[in-house]
Amino acid sequence: MFYDQVMVVASQIFELYRRLFIMFIGAHVSTAGGLDKGVIRGKKIGADCIQIFVSSPRMWNVPTLSEEKIELYNIEMDKSELGPTLVHGKYLIALGSPDATLRGKSSVALHKEFTIANQIGALGLVFHPASHRGQGFESIRDQFSNIVKEILEDVDGDSLLLLETSAGSGDHIGSNFEEIANLLNDINNPRVGVCMDTQHVWAAGYDISSPRGLDSTFNTFNKTIGLNLLKAVHLNDSKKEINSRVDRHENIGDGFIGSNGLGNFLNRKEINGIPMYLEVPGIEGNGPDKENIKRVRKILE
Repeated sequence: MFYDQVMVVASQIFELYRRLFIMFIGAHVSTAGGLDKGVIRGKKIGADCIQIFVSSPRMWNVPTLSEEKIELYNIEMDKSELGPTLVHGKYLIALGSPDATLRGKSSVALHKEFTIANQIGALGLVFHPASHRGQGFESIRDQFSNIVKEILEDVDGDSLLLLETSAGSGDHIGSNFEEIANLLNDINNPRVGVCMDTQHVWAAGYDISSPRGLDSTFNTFNKTIGLNLLKAVHLNDSKKEINSRVDRHENIGDGFIGSNGLGNFLNRKEINGIPMYLEVPGIEGNGPDKENIKRVRKILE
């Protein structure tokens, strides 16, 4: 009995250590055939954790997840020993739309996908904040925050809703930390946080490639949002130069951020214990792969 108790405590201590000090290098993977298949694909490419869609990102329908499918996912997760799963919300979600019909569809879809994220015990659901459709940030601020607050109040669980940093293309909000901070302050709920996309912040004008630039970027993030709210990272290189305002991901080391720049980012104490998820095009154009994960590990050597 005593031995069993000691082993349980030791396991808990190790898990805490792993989450605080060991870097999870993960990737977005396909769940074609079931969520459990996403776990298998993640292990196959050497990922430490996975990001998934729980429904088609380009269709409004969100199928209900059966208990059987949840059980299959849990079985594979237990076997895999993968770190925290992140759910990515639909690309269609537009909480800032002035169109009431589109806004309603977005709210329903986000609610359903967030429910599934909680059902499978995901770290959270990350989604793109919104577009103000030329009306300006303040025009959508209240409606965005109110929808998120309603969803958080209605959906039980420990999973987080994470706002993703934007590249700043078009009328998309969230390309500067101040806008995200304002939304988080308005929502005022411990179940919200931020997912920083390295390509997006680079495209938005934040230098994350040099020590001096990283000092400035993380200082600004901490002063506006707070580093305690940084819960996940999308680790991507960029096809475009800094401040391009263009959302174009590149394979690790092949873009303008580069291996040295990503190495400087990865070695920052501010991201210790924060899971990373690759969203790169892949060497063969099929999405995150074993080669890109190897490149990240090589950078960390």
